[in-house]
Amino acid sequence: MLDIPTHMDFVGQGKAERWSRLIITFFGVVGLIYGAIVQQFSQTVYVLGVGFLLSSLITIPPWPFYRKNPVKWQKPVITDPKPQNGDSSDEGKKKKK
Repeated sequence: MLDIPTHMDFVGQGKAERWSRLIITFFGVVGLIYGAIVQQFSQTVYVLGVGFLLSSLITIPPWPFYRKNPVKWQKPVITDPKPQNGDSSDEGKKKKK
């Protein structure tokens, strides 16, 4: 169907979190200063809300720059091979009794 990637690698998650904190902090400081200048706390909240929306748009979707370092998984190693004949195992002996 649609082949839309829906994951972020670990390095991308760190970048997204860092960007989110920076954007919200910046808009919070700007909103606080602007709200103090115009003497309206509601303006501070509006500016912070815009920062939150911008931060969400930038950091929540798995953009390609958040997927540059994929995890390379190892192949599974089989340490205990299964017996070919089910009767040669302990379970087979128990069933016969």
